[in-house]
Amino acid sequence: MPHFEIHVSDVERAKAFYAGLFGWQFEPMPEGRDVGYHLIEGDVIGMMHGVTGGMMRRAGDAPEAGSPVRGGTMTFEVADCDARYRWALTHGGAEALPPQDYPGIGRCAYVEDGEGNIVGMITPDEGGQ
Repeated sequence: MPHFEIHVSDVERAKAFYAGLFGWQFEPMPEGRDVGYHLIEGDVIGMMHGVTGGMMRRAGDAPEAGSPVRGGTMTFEVADCDARYRWALTHGGAEALPPQDYPGIGRCAYVEDGEGNIVGMITPDEGGQ
């Protein structure tokens, strides 16, 4: 299973954002205390796909909000792209790309997570892959 990492300035705020957005759980790693490293595990809300990743305190300044993509973009499958997008905007996220339909692919949106990262959500097209 692939593993990803999210770099954040405020670990507790970011944990609350991603726990609410995707239903993830976080487990602090004792040997990762210096960087605030937490393992991420869970299923995306409404889906059965497990994820594994890590969240750690950013080693420097966060990129300015609204700046171009500043690293890898993570996109996760969700049951309802519009509902998750609205949740993100209501809970500290900002618009990066509003929900749009991509024929044969699905409905996709991107939000800024309030920590300088962009995260995507996609609800696959029923007729797509």
